[in-house]
Amino acid sequence: MNLPNKLTVLRVLLIPFFLVFILLYEIPHHMVWALAVYCLASVTDFLDGKLARMNNQVTTFGKFLDPLADKLLVMTALICFTFERLIDPVAVIIILSREFMVTGLRLVCAGEGVVVAAGIWGKLKTAFTMLAQIAIMVMQIIEPAQKGSPDLNWGSTIFLVNEALIWIAVILTVISGGIYLKAYWKYIDSSK
Repeated sequence: MNLPNKLTVLRVLLIPFFLVFILLYEIPHHMVWALAVYCLASVTDFLDGKLARMNNQVTTFGKFLDPLADKLLVMTALICFTFERLIDPVAVIIILSREFMVTGLRLVCAGEGVVVAAGIWGKLKTAFTMLAQIAIMVMQIIEPAQKGSPDLNWGSTIFLVNEALIWIAVILTVISGGIYLKAYWKYIDSSK
């Protein structure tokens, strides 16, 4: 297994640690630890692709696992943020729907022998979403939300900033999903 693939596997292995740190308030400075693990995982996302292309080490395994690792990391954070009532669940449902749609599209295209490569809009969406998630955690470190409140954060300045960030991510998500759909529509056209 080459170094880029090892970095991708590391990203997947870091996800349970992120999950534990973000959800277990009993751990001192749990959000700081969650942020540190998330940032480390995000750096592996940047490095694995760069190293694979630079050293001509692009593999089928990497093509499969890298986007999956990205989705697992981002979706884990989004679901945890929704559970913590830090972001609007509607935004998360839209993002999840796009991810399922693109994954399904990739499966259908793969059956036709066509590889759906990550486009610039998909990469921009992933990068912005990761940065938005980092910002949400930083704001929680600066001003932690009160746990257990039924109207937790709704209407607060931090919640509104979180919402702005996540809805920008939603817009990028919808645009990138639309671009994938348009580019590969002929493989899922219902008239066939």
